[in-house]
Amino acid sequence: MEDLNAQWRKSSHSGGNGGECIEVANLTGTIGIRDSKNPDGPKLLVNHAEFAVLIATLKR
Repeated sequence: MEDLNAQWRKSSHSGGNGGECIEVANLTGTIGIRDSKNPDGPKLLVNHAEFAVLIATLKR
């Protein structure tokens, strides 16, 4: 179920050309991740601990 009041945001490092970007939103109890080019498409929902591991892994 989608939170209609979600504030989706992109990285400040993403370009304005509509390239390969994801957006994230802090939803009730989870973090939502979606494709910025397809905001109405499927979303990945992860808990806060899983999101922290994902970010730490990507920063390596």
